[in-house]
Amino acid sequence: MIETNQSTQPKPSSLLGYSLADLETIYAEMGEKPYRVKQTMEWIYKQRISDIEEMSNLPANLRKHLSDTYYLNDLQHIETKGAADTTRKFLFRLHDGRYVETVFIPASVGLKGKQSTRKTICVSSQVGCAYGCKFCASGLAGFTRNLTAAEIIGQMLSVEKIAEQPINNIVFMGMGEPLANLTNLTKALEVITGHWGFNIGARSVTVSTSGLAPQIRKLAEFPAPIRLAISLHGATDEVRDLIMPINKKYPIKELFDALHYWRTHKKQKISLEYILIEGVNDDLDQAAILAKRAKGLNAKVNLIPYNTVEGLNWKRPSESHCIAFRDIVAAAGINTTLRLEKGGDINAACGQLRLKKETSEGIIKAPVKTTS
Repeated sequence: MIETNQSTQPKPSSLLGYSLADLETIYAEMGEKPYRVKQTMEWIYKQRISDIEEMSNLPANLRKHLSDTYYLNDLQHIETKGAADTTRKFLFRLHDGRYVETVFIPASVGLKGKQSTRKTICVSSQVGCAYGCKFCASGLAGFTRNLTAAEIIGQMLSVEKIAEQPINNIVFMGMGEPLANLTNLTKALEVITGHWGFNIGARSVTVSTSGLAPQIRKLAEFPAPIRLAISLHGATDEVRDLIMPINKKYPIKELFDALHYWRTHKKQKISLEYILIEGVNDDLDQAAILAKRAKGLNAKVNLIPYNTVEGLNWKRPSESHCIAFRDIVAAAGINTTLRLEKGGDINAACGQLRLKKETSEGIIKAPVKTTS
């Protein structure tokens, strides 16, 4: 399944789902002057208004038409959970009663004690996920639908408003497989990286995937220099098959062929994400093979000790074993990190997210896949 019919998309449409070129076409058909497009975009993405009627320099008749035909952000904030490490997890209700979670991670990139300068948002791209990665809570439920571009952008605007902090780093590592929603993903990326939109540098945007090789090739042709992260989690087909069902459709050779194609289009290093699971993929022989594969791509490796997921019996290796695994990869000259989890105390760490929301109808369970 690559993309899904979105018959549940609300009408009227959200202005957040339109690029500059889209709005220029719409306004031209309405007979509006071209500069009105720039004014509209500035209200949405510079002034961060929440209602079309606030666009005070647009003519009253244009504002009325826009209000009658379009809306801005309809995500409903339900709750926030905060972690001891300042990570926050936001629950949003969508127009059709479905739920998504979005994680905000302020992390200092300067000296100790300095105020955080990197403000990362972990964005969802689908309600649920069809790819069933075995380390991840979302593999326990399933897929409902794709998010629209407006719902993706809406998460960013909502989190900025609630957190009262500007976002400057975006990772598509929340609920869903971003490349299975490629059309809406690329539309959202236009808004995120456009000078008329969020105007966030493309190098501060990372798209993570479980390994959809054909879609990696398509995304490679997106003009902005965004970054790519691969949920690898196994250095051989034999091991990766145990963790990543997608590997049976796109095995490692096909995946790495697509990654080499990506490298012909982008200069940024690819990140190979590798969750360490005791007795499954943490054999030190895997570390040596992983190093060889990373070297062939000039990729960096991000090692993540497994985070406990209710309903799964896997365990994380000992800290000393994780360090030994890291040292083998790093000894080959690979830029290697052993990631410390953030948000573990609120189940917001990698692979842990699973929505459980009480409603009058009972318990709604909608999983979140973290493909990092």
